[in-house]
Amino acid sequence: MKKIISSIIITLFVGNISAQQMAKGIIYEDLNGNGKKDRNEKGISGVGVSNGTDVIATNEKGEYSLEINDGELIFVIKPSGYSLPLNEFNFPKHYYIHKPTGSPELKYKGSEPTGNLPKSIDFGLQKATENKKFTSLVFGDPQPYNLEEVGYFEKAVVEHVKGIEGVEFGISLGDLVGDDLSLFPAYSEVMAKIGIPWYNIMGNHDQNYDVDDDKLTDETFEAHFGPATSSFNYADVHVILLENILYPDPRDGVGYWGGFREDQLTFIENDLKLVPKDKLIILAMHIPLFEEGDSFRDADREKLFELLAEYPNTLSFSAHTHYQRQDFFGKDDGWKQEKPHHHYNVGTPSGDWYKGILDEKGYPVSTMRDGTPKGYVFLDIYGNQYKTRYQVAGKSSEYQIEVFTPKVIEQGKRTTSGIYVNFFVGTEGNDVKYRINDGKWTKMNYLEDYDPKYLVDLLQWDISEELLDGRRPSLPQKSMHLWRANIPNNLPVGKHTVEVEAIDMYGQKHVSKTEMEVRKK
Repeated sequence: MKKIISSIIITLFVGNISAQQMAKGIIYEDLNGNGKKDRNEKGISGVGVSNGTDVIATNEKGEYSLEINDGELIFVIKPSGYSLPLNEFNFPKHYYIHKPTGSPELKYKGSEPTGNLPKSIDFGLQKATENKKFTSLVFGDPQPYNLEEVGYFEKAVVEHVKGIEGVEFGISLGDLVGDDLSLFPAYSEVMAKIGIPWYNIMGNHDQNYDVDDDKLTDETFEAHFGPATSSFNYADVHVILLENILYPDPRDGVGYWGGFREDQLTFIENDLKLVPKDKLIILAMHIPLFEEGDSFRDADREKLFELLAEYPNTLSFSAHTHYQRQDFFGKDDGWKQEKPHHHYNVGTPSGDWYKGILDEKGYPVSTMRDGTPKGYVFLDIYGNQYKTRYQVAGKSSEYQIEVFTPKVIEQGKRTTSGIYVNFFVGTEGNDVKYRINDGKWTKMNYLEDYDPKYLVDLLQWDISEELLDGRRPSLPQKSMHLWRANIPNNLPVGKHTVEVEAIDMYGQKHVSKTEMEVRKK
């Protein structure tokens, strides 16, 4: 009996040793770019390395040593002034997957068995010039549900940034695909055409749903894109890429909830210990931090704000909702600083899930539910400061405002209609005004309401006596960037030019014009 008990204890002990091991390696300067450490290539000190929870800095020889459990990844936190190797899709090769027996059996395949832990897991970096003034790209949800929609994504969006110059890297904010994870390779091939380093975040539609443990939801994502939570540096910026979907929902085990696991919050805390306080901290995630019903766990947002309390320069991005809004978290929201935290929930390349009528090229117009056209964001960095620019897909960069007025009104008759302005990047407090025929500028009134142009486009599906090509758009969402003014009832007969001017949060002026006609009955 004693021998049996001893055998069980030894088995348990050996099992624990095999489950948790020590990963060792060196981060070195890869002078010739061959991906192997040659004798003349020295280690790089002070580089962050993580197992997804712990974060350590390499020693003076570029060496690191980290505990790692089965199923975890080791990854490098790119330092400023260096570049990471890229794969054929321009995705960073900065990680090692440690899954000795591979991923569990899933509907969508995960990682192959990696076998025993190598004696040394080395990562080569190359020196790179990084200007403090630079531009990056930010995509909301691409979210194709089939290969036809992958084609829409490529032709209607990616084609306009293919081979783009003057942009240093890009980020997709999750929902890379729409539940069918076998589309990851097709998505990757399309993204490769942009031609710049690209980072990918996991969304709720990129998860493995045939699991019971939240830590296993990213098995297929990891096999294609690497760690679901990580970070990197570029010039004076530190970017934290966050998977923030709790699945199954810890409240009832059904569906998902926005938030962070404890190991993710610990990673953020340890990661920030290596980041100087004057850096610009950018957090990129899928589910927004604001509440839409009860969409995000309050305790996790509060903990995140605590971790950022000593960093005066911050910005966060999200997507998920398929509408666009700017939020500013202050002390009443748990933010710990006088200057509010800017959270930008960006518009999506897929717009309204590839719905709406087809344009002249045969692609869905796909205007989002708040009246924002489909598109993406340019992020301009100036040291540790920033500006954002929304780019409507396939349109001029000057298209930032949609003005809606009635086509024709009757002379001298009051109307319940109005002049509406959808200022795509606007937020309450922006200065938005209008004038008619070069007359006096008049301030417009901010309101949260449905965009009238979107309603017109939506309801045409119900009043048309012919079948329309495409799919009926989604039901409307109240816009957080809408302004209105009454139409004067003393306008003379004829055509009148309505001009709008809007000043964004950065002090930049945007203008737009339209015409309406006054007729005598």
